[in-house]
Amino acid sequence: MTTTLTPGAADALLFDLGRVVIDFDLARTLKAWAVELGSDPSAMMTALARNDTFHRYETGHVTDAEFFAAVREALRLELSDDQLREGWNAIFIGEMPGIAPLLERAARHLPLYALSNTNDAHIAHFSEHFAELLKPFRELFLSSRIGMRKPNAAAYDHVVRAIGVRPERIVFFDDLAENIAAARVRGLQAVHVRSSADVAQALDQLGL
Repeated sequence: MTTTLTPGAADALLFDLGRVVIDFDLARTLKAWAVELGSDPSAMMTALARNDTFHRYETGHVTDAEFFAAVREALRLELSDDQLREGWNAIFIGEMPGIAPLLERAARHLPLYALSNTNDAHIAHFSEHFAELLKPFRELFLSSRIGMRKPNAAAYDHVVRAIGVRPERIVFFDDLAENIAAARVRGLQAVHVRSSADVAQALDQLGL
């Protein structure tokens, strides 16, 4: 389902961070950990997903040390917490091509916010290394800090209340279809982002 926006249809813009603002690749982390990649790097993390350690880490219920212990066990690694943290943060590639000027352009007209599923180790890293890129945002709603994550309805409701704008007047940008669908259920307008061109098109439609 494609979202068609109209000029003046938004009072706030809400962005996911990963693969919308900041690019990342799990294969970089697994390579840093010297894990055999195989044909599907993401499959290496399924053991963590099954026992919900990763989700609990992203909602602030598991510490860095507890998460790294789970990684160590699931992937049979003999690395220190510092080595695991360094590899974990190697996931970041850089800013999504073309997104910085779009954020600056949008921020001249509307307040920008972010809603991202993330964790304390990544927050510490991107807050330092991407500080300039994140300057246009008025507030970041980060899952490990707010205790809830997408696509759970509570995460969207929390952000809508905090922003203080009716959900139908918020445009949400995310790269995952399940997060887009959940946002629409909660009343937000939502744009599925495959590249920064999708963000640019949405801004054009909004007349920004």
